[in-house]
Amino acid sequence: MELLPAYDCHCHILPGLDDGAADLEESLFLCRWLVGKGYLEAVCTSHSTFLYRNTEEGVAKAVAELQRELDARDIPLRLIPSLEYRLVPQTWPRERLLPWKGNHVLVELSLRTPEKMLPLVPEEEIRGLVEAGYQPVLAHPERYLWATPEDYDRWRDAGALFQRNLGSLEGFYGAPAQLRARYLKEKGYYSFLGTDLHNRRYAEAFDGL
Repeated sequence: MELLPAYDCHCHILPGLDDGAADLEESLFLCRWLVGKGYLEAVCTSHSTFLYRNTEEGVAKAVAELQRELDARDIPLRLIPSLEYRLVPQTWPRERLLPWKGNHVLVELSLRTPEKMLPLVPEEEIRGLVEAGYQPVLAHPERYLWATPEDYDRWRDAGALFQRNLGSLEGFYGAPAQLRARYLKEKGYYSFLGTDLHNRRYAEAFDGL
């Protein structure tokens, strides 16, 4: 496995909030896995989507509860509350966001069909976040299989940083995402590496990388 950073900027380890950890037992397993890989901190980026209507308050409460469980079991992982904000008009935040490490916010574009984002335009919303004092970080851009090289350039020029998922270079998300990850790495576009850890299957797969 490649050298990992001290903190994970993208994971879904809070129990029962989205398609990540199903319950406390699985959350604790994932937290122990992160510690075992050398992580000291984890930014808990539960989905904010049409399907998962998580709020800043709800995530902060879930983080506090899970942190108490970790402390009680002497699991040395510090949790940081945030969200993975998907760019869809139904839930896209206009004002108040929950940043991590100062002003960073994780933004996810549509994975399959860009039409779902309309009338929102990614580069315009990225510029809006920058003007509001945030640093937008695009979650796993290698997984946006509709994106062109020109799209990547526009988003970067608008002020976005890019976050690669652990396993993308090794084909965990399929060959198309793997090729895009290689392209973006060669271009020097990645600033962050995140696990996007969801469940035991992810952890077991990453152990084999």
